[in-house]
Amino acid sequence: MMGLVSLFTDFSSEMMNPLLPIFIAGLVGGKWAAFWVGMTEGVAETTASILKIFSGRISDRTGKRKALVILGYGASSLARPMMALAGLVAASTSGLQITFLKFLDRVGKGIRTSPRDALIGDSVDADYRGLAFSFHRSMDHLGAVLGPVVAIVILYFLLGAPLWDQPAVEVRNQAVGSEQMNSLRWLFAVALIPGLAAMVSLIFKVREIPPQRKSGSAGQSAGDGLPKKFYIFVGMVTLFALGNSSDMFIVLLAATQFEMPLIQLLMLWILFHVSKIIFSIPGGILSDKLGRRPVIIVGWAIYALVYLGLAFAHEAWHFWSLVLIYGFYFGMTEGAEKALVADFVPNERRGTAFGIYHGAIGLAALPASLIFGVFWSIIGPQVAFSIGAALAGIASIGLMILLSTNLKNQN
Repeated sequence: MMGLVSLFTDFSSEMMNPLLPIFIAGLVGGKWAAFWVGMTEGVAETTASILKIFSGRISDRTGKRKALVILGYGASSLARPMMALAGLVAASTSGLQITFLKFLDRVGKGIRTSPRDALIGDSVDADYRGLAFSFHRSMDHLGAVLGPVVAIVILYFLLGAPLWDQPAVEVRNQAVGSEQMNSLRWLFAVALIPGLAAMVSLIFKVREIPPQRKSGSAGQSAGDGLPKKFYIFVGMVTLFALGNSSDMFIVLLAATQFEMPLIQLLMLWILFHVSKIIFSIPGGILSDKLGRRPVIIVGWAIYALVYLGLAFAHEAWHFWSLVLIYGFYFGMTEGAEKALVADFVPNERRGTAFGIYHGAIGLAALPASLIFGVFWSIIGPQVAFSIGAALAGIASIGLMILLSTNLKNQN
């Protein structure tokens, strides 16, 4: 049922996300689009990550996960469609308006994510935990396919032929009245509907799984009760996250370097998430059968190779192929990383553990996305993608070396 909630939520958000960089470019101008994409994503994800730390601890202390999940999904479901109003008043502050609304959206994400993942971890046995988290992610990605499909239909009727042949970067906010910009505003407003469906599913269908409280267990640290090997893993994940900038930059690369029209950007986003769906379930099963660490390492290595490829891609088919392969990274890592976090700690501490895990990743998101955007604006996308590839490669090697002994029993 949490998978169904995530399906509707991503249905809503992914009607907007692949087009948000283009919307931002239309509001603030193409020259600084990369900077504002980096600023928006970095501030939003960092905010979410700080809140994930506290929401996880609160869910552990109260033993109540669902109430926080409802609050978080509700905030996001209302904030996202409000982006349709950005720039209608005080157009000179359009970039700040988008950043603020994205900030509110991520506040909701920060409140809900750790309690939600802890609830999922509480609901399944360890032998199927990788599959459970990967299934949840695959439902999330299915929603991310449905959202752009519906967006294509809506934009076709709103824009007609120009949707198919006009490069997306030519969308401009001409006195907040261009046909393309107004069509995007209507599309963003419609995203409210699947968001409400997610809330109905969550409130009436998701069942609370109270965490079973136990006394301390062996191998834990003296501070917050979490094992040292958990923190080693979080350190490696944080290093990797410093090179893991927002996927919005891939959309921006498609729009600028390859001059794709809106329809192709949406099709690209659909392909991206179809690839995630294809690899998610196999990745979770492999992590249950072969161990979490080798599956994660392979995924990180693929990420590094894809980013290196994007730095030097000059043909459209190169770009499309790399995006398809990029889904393999998500399939190998999303479920396996969360399952490994759940493996490390008893269920009464899982909210705290997921808060620290998500918090570390998100706190790296601000420098990752902001620096990526600055490098892109000043030096160019090739250098930015190359740096991301290098950091991912270093993290893969570090995880292989530093955790080879510590995680032996977990594999």
